[in-house]
Amino acid sequence: MSDAARRPIEPPVAEPPLQRLRARLHPESGAGGFSAIDGTVIFYTRIAALLRPETTVLDLGAGRGRAHVDDPVSFRRSLMDLRGRCAKVIGADPDPAVLANPSLDEAVVMPTPETVPLPDACVDLILADHVLEHVADPAAFAAECARLLRPGGWLCARTPNRWGLVATASRAIPARLHAAVLARAQPHRRAEDVFPTCYRLNTRRALARAFPERAWSHHVHGWNSEPAYAGRSALAWRAMQGLQALLPPAMDATLHVFLRRL
Repeated sequence: MSDAARRPIEPPVAEPPLQRLRARLHPESGAGGFSAIDGTVIFYTRIAALLRPETTVLDLGAGRGRAHVDDPVSFRRSLMDLRGRCAKVIGADPDPAVLANPSLDEAVVMPTPETVPLPDACVDLILADHVLEHVADPAAFAAECARLLRPGGWLCARTPNRWGLVATASRAIPARLHAAVLARAQPHRRAEDVFPTCYRLNTRRALARAFPERAWSHHVHGWNSEPAYAGRSALAWRAMQGLQALLPPAMDATLHVFLRRL
């Protein structure tokens, strides 16, 4: 009898409740762990299409990087980890925790939320995943992106649409209660990953003002992924998805922002 035959069979790892709910409502997620409307897969697949071996990436607002490591779906983890598919991944964040981010080749601490201590025209792609909703000074943020990007470079951002259901509800909740509400709606999310929101740079109009078309080529589209903020209730998920399907595109839950510096 071979050693492999003698080895006890390990029990399967239990899926997290959110994964089980996703599998129930989106059967296709049983093949690979993600649904056909998975926003992370859609967003990072488009970023992958923009990467070249010589590309230098700046992950702006990289933080601790735990989303990359903690994601239970290996395919999503591989999509979000850009290392090895480009020349370098630099992370920048005002929080010194970025220095321990495991998904970066290099990390820098930002002295202010609008200042990145890197030279002019040093990167080819800026990634800002769930960052724009926290930007307090859109003009300063846009100017810093323009300074850092080489001509032809891309700003790739994902942000809640200000006019979407989730963002509208979030603005109606006092800031002091955000962490408590998120703890109920998304119990897997850590308190240290909840930050104040401004909602000054997450509409198409705000993007057009901050990044004028004379200097930037705009490729922005809305997206409705699984309603993770609906918690673990199948009924709530179905209700949110049904309501979202009835709303106009201007109220899509998320904006996927791709801006090219001319």
